[in-house]
Amino acid sequence: MTVSLLMALYNEEEFISAILDRVLHAPLLEGMEREVIVVDDASTDGSAQLVEEIAARHPGVIRLIRHPHNQGKGAAIRTALREARGELAIIQDADLEYDPREYPKLLRPLVDGVADVVYGSRFMMSGERRVLYFWHSLANHLLTTACNIAADLNLTDMETCYKAFRTALVQSIPIRSDRFGIEPELTIKLAKRQARIYETPISYHGRTYEEGKKIGFWDAVQALTVILRYWASRDLYTDTGQAILDEFAATPKFNRWMADTIRPYVGKRVLEIGAGMGNLTRQLVSGRLRYVATDIDQEHLARLRVRTQHRTNLSIHLCDAARPADFGAFAGQMDTVICLNVLEHIPEDLQALQNIHSVLMPGGRAIILVPQDQKIYGKMDEVLGHCRRYSKQQLQARVEEAGFRLEAILDFNRISRPGWYINGKLLRRPTLGRRRLKLFDQLVWLWRRIDHRFPWPSVSIIAICVKP
Repeated sequence: MTVSLLMALYNEEEFISAILDRVLHAPLLEGMEREVIVVDDASTDGSAQLVEEIAARHPGVIRLIRHPHNQGKGAAIRTALREARGELAIIQDADLEYDPREYPKLLRPLVDGVADVVYGSRFMMSGERRVLYFWHSLANHLLTTACNIAADLNLTDMETCYKAFRTALVQSIPIRSDRFGIEPELTIKLAKRQARIYETPISYHGRTYEEGKKIGFWDAVQALTVILRYWASRDLYTDTGQAILDEFAATPKFNRWMADTIRPYVGKRVLEIGAGMGNLTRQLVSGRLRYVATDIDQEHLARLRVRTQHRTNLSIHLCDAARPADFGAFAGQMDTVICLNVLEHIPEDLQALQNIHSVLMPGGRAIILVPQDQKIYGKMDEVLGHCRRYSKQQLQARVEEAGFRLEAILDFNRISRPGWYINGKLLRRPTLGRRRLKLFDQLVWLWRRIDHRFPWPSVSIIAICVKP
């Protein structure tokens, strides 16, 4: 396992050699390697030259990236994150206020799998802390409190530099702040992504403004502005497709409608393919003897673990529907496979259906939901990565070719077809919009009663397939 140590550098000529020496010799957990990514934010002193000299003595360990002009800490960390290759990462300031010897404390909850993010708190005292400015401490406390209100957390030190995290998680979050606003922005977005955030006490050797401390009054004002901005925002994913799935996570009534439609066909031993963030998993897991939720996206599975952590009948696995090797562990063990909104993403959909066939007991059912009608294929389909939309005849031919007997094909969700066509096909919009989805979700009680009365085809079709 590699740990990426991310460092924003600006005019730290006096300290950079010492802190890099400490970072290079700091203890890590057993079996870990390190990479150090230093982003020089257009320093006007000799900081960058010193890093170059040290990097030359440690080839392959230290990488220096230069910004052409000064942008701020947030911009530098954003650049460092793009270059990070480690599974885990720690943000490290380029001065001597934080002690790299405490890396193991930050890394342990991540490696143990109990946390996605660990904050090193300067106010959970178990080590030394230099006693400094009252007003600075008060401002920190007020900002942390405001951020806790916005994020619904109970952190003691939101502004801490020491944040350790799973790299892929934070790389999937858009970071907009260029200066010190990165601290509250990242905290609020992590909370909204339902990341498991832990705190651990750390030592702190703060410096005075005469000694080079850079954060000041206007940075605190900006941080408060950032808190207010991202309190109301859902700017949580760099990937548009993932953002759309997050929007559907806020439609519990629609998800319940889908779950109720397929529930009569669901048995006691279930494998769900493409579980995503668990929108359907949470509806169907109750009452099953065994429920295996799978996906190809580690971040989706991480969020699913948070949302279902107390379900003892649930196990979560990485699984690619197109890879036969991923199904070997479940061969012949399941009486139900649920595959909703997955098959249309796979170029070799026949292989995926054969993989599903392999894990079912004789007489077991596969429940396959796909989008219907290539004529309404639009921008939304492109963003979501759909290879195709199916007709009923195409879907029936495919499942029978894979060895299934088709028991039934159900129409699902006619009400959304005009909106999907106008939004994605005519207007070429890449998303439905969270507010419109919430309004739609509030009226699901009505749509369920009248959906079958609409004369046009449904947005989706559901094949109920039986393994002979």
